[in-house]
Amino acid sequence: MPLAVLRSGDKAVVRRVGGNPETKSHLADLGFVNDTELAVVQAQNGNMIVNIRDSRLAITKEMAAKIMVDAI
Repeated sequence: MPLAVLRSGDKAVVRRVGGNPETKSHLADLGFVNDTELAVVQAQNGNMIVNIRDSRLAITKEMAAKIMVDAI
């Protein structure tokens, strides 16, 4: 499922990152790589703040739609 459908407080594991090579590289640099756990801090109108690898990041709904996750 896309990260964009999760709600505040949900936890998940990154399974796949889609998009063009530049987008994939950018998201990987931010920590969105396979088998990485994350927690949704806030989700509002599709835009999100997530905790991933000891960092808190804000991502747009477009980016969140490209990140496939499994809820835990």
